[in-house]
Amino acid sequence: MIKCHLSRLMGEKKLKIADVARDTGINRGTITRLYHETAVRVEFEVLDQLCRFLGCKTGELIEYVPDDQERG
Repeated sequence: MIKCHLSRLMGEKKLKIADVARDTGINRGTITRLYHETAVRVEFEVLDQLCRFLGCKTGELIEYVPDDQERG
């Protein structure tokens, strides 16, 4: 399973979805889906923009969690 930590990163910086959408130019719906972990795909360009904006690496934004750890 792929986990997206956008909500945690935004919370740490006290950012709202509207702030990120406005400041990055990323579609608000895309950010909302990543924030709520309902996205089924994401463009590399979006990952690049989010990492630049948040000052993080891709591994801090998204993470692979094996299925057996998901349940535990």
